[in-house]
Amino acid sequence: VQLVESGGGSVQAGGSLRLSCATPGYTSSWYCMGWFRQAPGKEREGIAGITYDARTRYADSVKGRFTISQDNAKNTLYLQMNSLKPEDTAMYYCAATAPHVFCSGAPSIDRGIYPYWGQGTQVTVSS
Repeated sequence: VQLVESGGGSVQAGGSLRLSCATPGYTSSWYCMGWFRQAPGKEREGIAGITYDARTRYADSVKGRFTISQDNAKNTLYLQMNSLKPEDTAMYYCAATAPHVFCSGAPSIDRGIYPYWGQGTQVTVSS
């Protein structure tokens, strides 16, 4: 399973970015996927999760500003980030559950359920 993030960059506070996570070859009818981030010196935190049937969940730190979505035809996961703040600066990762596992629960931002990870894309927000 290959996950490839893109779309990171540098932006001023208040700006927007859209991250993409391409999942070539990943086929599953019952997956869960998520976005995580890790700032220097901090633990990786879950910020948004989505299920195969488009249920979503967000961390309080991004609720109302970030939106997770998916385009199944393109095998791509997105994270639209608006009203960015300097504290959003981090490496952003997408993650996916195993294709053969039925992800039946609520959308998750628990890193423990995700065995597959991308390499990350850097987001830097300046004040």
